[in-house]
Amino acid sequence: MSPLEAAFANPDPSLRLNAVLRAGMTPSLLDLEILLRQCAVEPDFQVREMLTWALIRLPANRVVPRVIEELARPESKARCQALHTLSKFKDPMAWPSVAGRLDDEDQDVVRTAWYAAVALVPENKRDWLARKLAASLGHGDAERQLSLSRALIGLGRDVIDPVLAVAAERGNATVRQHIETTERLLQNPASGFATSLKRARREVALGRTRSTKG
Repeated sequence: MSPLEAAFANPDPSLRLNAVLRAGMTPSLLDLEILLRQCAVEPDFQVREMLTWALIRLPANRVVPRVIEELARPESKARCQALHTLSKFKDPMAWPSVAGRLDDEDQDVVRTAWYAAVALVPENKRDWLARKLAASLGHGDAERQLSLSRALIGLGRDVIDPVLAVAAERGNATVRQHIETTERLLQNPASGFATSLKRARREVALGRTRSTKG
């Protein structure tokens, strides 16, 4: 067992964090598989962030293809971490595999895929991605809706405005509420999502959404 593997076996997250930090400061491809194995099981958020940092310190041409393979693993945590890591590499070759995870059976993976897809989307796929994300408008709890709003906003107003307009015309009240909330966040990113959602519900109830303005 290598020192890095021994550190990862320690239940103290601070020790695991320091071990990943050392690995990232002295990057070696010999650590690649150990780091990837830990990505699939690491419970601590800060350690997971450091794992991604350590991976992106390694040569992209060697690491990106290997991280793409992790998207096929049965552990949802491994797929989430792989998507997050690929979003940091921003290597175009990862786009098809990342886009394929937008329909993952695990909702945490899907949410991570939203952000990764926005980071990697080619210019000629931006409209497609906006429509794909818009299909999930109005679904899930407030936290999921906030994640989707942020992903949509990441595509830019010029891309999402036409898509949101169509969704508002075709969607139900819940979809229109989500769209109104997204637009409020777009105009004022510092505004709270819960407050924006309450205002959007009131606007929809009063018939003041874009779908009723003519």
